[in-house]
Amino acid sequence: CGQVRGLCGTFNGDQRDEFTTPEGDVEPGVAAFANAFRAAGACPALGPGIPDPCGGFPGSRERAEAACAVLMGPAFQ
Repeated sequence: CGQVRGLCGTFNGDQRDEFTTPEGDVEPGVAAFANAFRAAGACPALGPGIPDPCGGFPGSRERAEAACAVLMGPAFQ
């Protein structure tokens, strides 16, 4: 315990340091944290907004909504 660091967090039970960068800084937001692990030039920097997870995959939203409809239905009320 206390040895884990990286994109998966610190796994030490303290949520205040989950966004610790390779340099040891604690970032307040997801974008700055993710960009700290980005390999220069390998992919575009993450912007300040959180991207829509269904945006890059046509039909994903419809499949997800259909799957979640079961959980939102009368069987789980």
